[in-house]
Amino acid sequence: MTIYRNCNGISRRSALQLGLGGFLGMGLADGLLRRAFSAENGGVTRVEAKSCILIWLDGGPTHYETFDPKPLAPKEVRGEFEPISTSVSGTYFSQHLTRLASMADKLAIVRSICHNQGNHGAGNHYMMTGAPPRIPVGCGAFVSFHPSLGSATAHARGHRDGLPAYFSIPSMTRSGGPNFLGAQYAPFVVPDNPNSDSFRVRDVALPNGITDDRFTVRESIRSRVDRLPRVTDTVAADPVRALDDYYQQGQQLMRSEKAQAAFNIQKEPPTVREKYGRNAFGQRALLARRLVEAGVPFITLNEGGWDHHTKLFETLNKRMPEVDNTVAALIDDLQQRGLLDSTLVVMLGEFGRTPKINKDAGRDHWSQAMSVMLAGAGIPGGQIIGATDRAGYNAVDRVLSPENFVSTIYRKLGIDPDQILYTPQGRPSHLVSDPTPIAELFA
Repeated sequence: MTIYRNCNGISRRSALQLGLGGFLGMGLADGLLRRAFSAENGGVTRVEAKSCILIWLDGGPTHYETFDPKPLAPKEVRGEFEPISTSVSGTYFSQHLTRLASMADKLAIVRSICHNQGNHGAGNHYMMTGAPPRIPVGCGAFVSFHPSLGSATAHARGHRDGLPAYFSIPSMTRSGGPNFLGAQYAPFVVPDNPNSDSFRVRDVALPNGITDDRFTVRESIRSRVDRLPRVTDTVAADPVRALDDYYQQGQQLMRSEKAQAAFNIQKEPPTVREKYGRNAFGQRALLARRLVEAGVPFITLNEGGWDHHTKLFETLNKRMPEVDNTVAALIDDLQQRGLLDSTLVVMLGEFGRTPKINKDAGRDHWSQAMSVMLAGAGIPGGQIIGATDRAGYNAVDRVLSPENFVSTIYRKLGIDPDQILYTPQGRPSHLVSDPTPIAELFA
């Protein structure tokens, strides 16, 4: 299986320091939407999405060669790819997104999210949590100053039927952890390749040589040890309690028939597997759909290899058709199964790429402009939200922040972003400092 890595150790600072205030880009529609959310059902957010599939293109996918082509810009900016028309008149995607272009009427593209964190560690944290890092972090850092989208969702929803509420496939993102929420809200990681004929999810079956009776005896012994007096009953003083919860989730997972069925991707008809693509990414997306059917509320597909400092066009000529096919197949399949209205599909990375192509035929980090694709969960399709300037340097219309993006995800999932969580030490922490969602993404 291919392992993709981003550049580490880059110290280049962002070219612009954008001061994104709490209400930057907030228009009348946002204010009315926020008021409506706080008023309806006594302040309880309505649930539009039962599940979210977050397709994370780790490294920072280029906005030019995906959803924001600039055909009128100079060649050193617009690059080698041509724009193609979509099913929405006047809207264009880059040339390799042919299938997604054909279903643009089902998609919403946000072109104007930006921030001031131009390295992987900080950018990942900001987009995954809605909270900027508290201190400067390195480009290759795995940082956690705040609960991630997936962990906060797991905390709000809880697990059921023996299935964890949060999966990350095939690995956890840099800032995809639970922070102060505790280990029980960390993602369940499925590292193995579901495209392999020998695919089997680890830790969901008893080890070889251990019978169910023997496992029950061991579980009983451990339970007796756990009843011994501890220093205190607070999680803050006894973090092992959180690990106990995680261990119990593992036991439930091993004994859950629903979990076993969800992981049995071999039961899928060959035609369906071919539709998604017989490659690792395609089969991971298919596994995500099966987890949605099983009731899992949050699944991250962590797809590395989008840090294209070199050979951008050569690489994307090979990779973009695969991504285009798989994401389109996922959206189509969800719709045909009646799941798209209750499933939010999102695709993004930590930032966009530089306007000018560098000497190595690549683009570098650029946080002043990026594109995010969304579909499902009642999102009005066929729209482009916001805009970058003529050459794609900066977001200039309907400027939005990571806080707006993260608040939108929470609102769709029925989670109030305008809430305060408490650390084990009792310290208050806003889930999102600016809980204003993107108004256009709500019907």
